[in-house]
Amino acid sequence: MRITQATLPGVLLIQPERFEDPRGYFVETYNRQTFAAARVDAAFVQDNQSLSRRRGTIRGLHFQSTPFAQAKLVRVLRGMILDVVVDIRHGSPGFCQHCKIELSEGDDTALFVPVGFAHGFCTLADDTLVGYKVSNFYSRDHDLGIRWNDPDLGIDWPVGPNDAIVSDKDRSLPLLRDTPRFFEHG
Repeated sequence: MRITQATLPGVLLIQPERFEDPRGYFVETYNRQTFAAARVDAAFVQDNQSLSRRRGTIRGLHFQSTPFAQAKLVRVLRGMILDVVVDIRHGSPGFCQHCKIELSEGDDTALFVPVGFAHGFCTLADDTLVGYKVSNFYSRDHDLGIRWNDPDLGIDWPVGPNDAIVSDKDRSLPLLRDTPRFFEHG
């Protein structure tokens, strides 16, 4: 398993080794010792899965506030997504910056999203299935987000606002500038 830094500090790409034979393949998708050696101390407590029926579905940009803040480990089980992570830690050199990466079922790459970052994705294929581990339990009272098309973020999504399939909840999320300071850097 190879762990490398994405363009935002703390956001990591996890590339497992695939072992194939005539029966199929085997991939180790998570190993606590490997993560600890890479100084990732997230202890995952819940696994989630989402199915998006249509290409162009956007989910996000989501996060949970303390004391239920979550780190995430995101993988695509079927299909393909453009995954987007936004640094929302006030005082961070990367504040308000984002990184994007395509994840697909064929390459086994996962994305680690630390606490203090908002996360979302756009499906690039129909019937896309995404699985993710989280380091804290879901809390409705701490479930928050930032509007996916916040102009201050400058995210170049693969679909326009009229073609994006977005839930009413996500469509009504606030802009980052209108969001309280939930996370501080350092």
